Amino acid sequence: MTDRPTAPSTRSTTALPSPVPVNRGELDQIVRGDHGHPHAVLGPHVHEGGVTVRVLKPLAERVVVRHAAGDTALEHEHGGIWVGVVPAGSDLSVPDYRVAVDYGHGELILDDPYRFLPTLGEMDLHLVNEGRHENLWQVLGARVHHYDVPGGEAISGTSFAVWAPSARAVRIKGDFNSWDGREHPMRQLGQSGVWELFVPACPAGTSYKFVVLGADDVWREKADPMAFFAEVAPDTSSRVYESSHVWGDEEWMTARAATQPVAEPMSIYEMHLGSWKRHPGGRFWSYDEMADDLVPYLSDLGFTHVELMPVMQHPFGGSWGYHVTSYFAPDSRFGDPDGFRRLVDRFHQAGIGVILDWVPGHFATDEWALARFDGTPLYEDPNPQRGWHQEWGSHIFNFGRHEVRNFLYANALYWLEEFHADGLRVDGVASMLYLDYARKEGEWSPNKHGGRENLEAVQFLQEMNATVYRRVPGVVTIAEESTSWPAVTGPTSAGGLGFGFKWNMGWMHDTLDYLAREPVHRQWHHHDLTFAITYAWTENFVLPLSHDEVVHGKGSLLRKMPGDRWQQLASLRAYYAFMWAHPGKQLLFMGCEIGQESEWAESRELDWWLLEHPEHRGLHALVRDLNAAYVASPAAWAGDGSAAGFQWIDADDAGRNTYSFVRSSDGEPDLVCVANFASVPHDSYRLGLPSAGLWREVLNTDASPYGGSGVGNLGSVLAVEGEHGPMPARADIVVPPLGTVWLRKDS
Repeated sequence: MTDRPTAPSTRSTTALPSPVPVNRGELDQIVRGDHGHPHAVLGPHVHEGGVTVRVLKPLAERVVVRHAAGDTALEHEHGGIWVGVVPAGSDLSVPDYRVAVDYGHGELILDDPYRFLPTLGEMDLHLVNEGRHENLWQVLGARVHHYDVPGGEAISGTSFAVWAPSARAVRIKGDFNSWDGREHPMRQLGQSGVWELFVPACPAGTSYKFVVLGADDVWREKADPMAFFAEVAPDTSSRVYESSHVWGDEEWMTARAATQPVAEPMSIYEMHLGSWKRHPGGRFWSYDEMADDLVPYLSDLGFTHVELMPVMQHPFGGSWGYHVTSYFAPDSRFGDPDGFRRLVDRFHQAGIGVILDWVPGHFATDEWALARFDGTPLYEDPNPQRGWHQEWGSHIFNFGRHEVRNFLYANALYWLEEFHADGLRVDGVASMLYLDYARKEGEWSPNKHGGRENLEAVQFLQEMNATVYRRVPGVVTIAEESTSWPAVTGPTSAGGLGFGFKWNMGWMHDTLDYLAREPVHRQWHHHDLTFAITYAWTENFVLPLSHDEVVHGKGSLLRKMPGDRWQQLASLRAYYAFMWAHPGKQLLFMGCEIGQESEWAESRELDWWLLEHPEHRGLHALVRDLNAAYVASPAAWAGDGSAAGFQWIDADDAGRNTYSFVRSSDGEPDLVCVANFASVPHDSYRLGLPSAGLWREVLNTDASPYGGSGVGNLGSVLAVEGEHGPMPARADIVVPPLGTVWLRKDS
């Protein structure tokens, strides 16, 4: 609602011309809502010293235009269209005016959306057409906008813009028009496929939807593809949002821009926001509540990064966020977008990086979202052999369409720049790369070269990675890629996909298969744990113990381990220490740090009651000390990108289920890892070491505070000159049962 212009004490008596005529056909189009250029009919039109004003108010009983020269009552022309003529300005300009509308319940003073110029410029439209608008979220969607008025107050409202190139018409409905979209048809801007309208006095917080008349003559109500905020599911409308957050992470952001993640420590805590903790009765924690509890929890545990399963708006909680409907909106179940900004900010101020799961491989089928947005398969691939995901029952993006690729890589930039995310873990990369993924023979067609590679998806991933690393230095992209596709982390300039890291699914499967066996049988599968070293430097790897390994009947990590509870927990402790010392960064899913007993379910919180038991508190303490020892040992992470930083001491001790290796880094003390996956200790175990002298036992997973049996080396071992295996020195040590020991040379 807007105040009327101030009227002078005298009014002009100059005769005004008749309204500019409009033929009945065009008026009918306006009434039906299928006129592609409503501004050509509605709003002010200067002519012969007057200004014809037409407004669309289908339910009005009386409409008056109020302007500086007085009031002009409009006449009903046709189907809810009202028309009249007001005086033009002295320079034949459109005067400032408002529209007074009486619906039979009193007068409402409104501004006229059809008197404003487009909020998108020609260059913006050109870049949208070219699929090269890297800041797409700054021109499409719903953006609070302010028009300067010479000599008056700025006019505030919301600029709505949506890409729907095959639509016959688009309207907006929302809180500002009693959800009657007939009053707000949008205009199509040239041949861009973009529809736009500025709605005055439409503030942040307003709920809205687009009403799209598709190429198939069907009206569809659609959430905004670029919405910054959304209603809480099961409601599906978009909401206008304007951030007011003031960031406090300048120190973090400055340091991040100068880092190379592959040469930095990276210990990742993967989590699902909705099931980490819940309020009594099942209510979700808010972003702010998590900032108060989650940030200090992870800071105490010493994780360098947190990875959040998808926080983008999704309607079905059971999808864990992997069936997205609003790619630019943080999940409103937990609060508003600034609540999420505050959470990220708090993580950064605590020295913890934030990685977001991102899902460009497929999207949700809900009819109110992206699917058949303008009556055609706009975002999805029109070829059913490419556009439908057989395994997940969802649509697949049309990677061959440059505007769709633009939508996706702009979305990646949006999360990294607007929310200061430090990385994106890209879900389901393998499903994007192969045309025959989850398809039987006859259900897919080869590419133009006769192969199974999805060349358009490859192009998209390369474009996305190249753009991200150019625009946002210091961030990282991580591929969940489960095949042997070459050069996933290779540079795009050399034909690689350009990711920073790749999940090492082979390592994960091999190690879990090995540890699921009884210790007496492990000697026959000894090299399940050594095989990953044969390819450890073909890519930059993350070693993932992710959510996928603790759902769908797979059981918790704890229950994968054989034996009684003591043996299960001991095996986990030994496994984690082996993993943290192994080449590659590490990722641990929430709950695994406390020995979660039951399989993970998104519908309830973790088994926090386990921490009432000393043995589970011991595992929790081990993870804390493991992270601290890892960060304090550059040899364990600085050389992850090169084979020069790793050497086996003994990879073949199958009879004793024992492995030993050394990690090294220039100018730093070496770190030796000895892991025993037998259920008995090894006394007087002769171990080759890189040099003679005192080696401190910096970590022993069998220590009593962790719930172990207390077998160890009293804090240190003394190595003497004398070759043993490939090493120039040796020491006789005690290796605990189902235990891993870290030794570091005293400087």
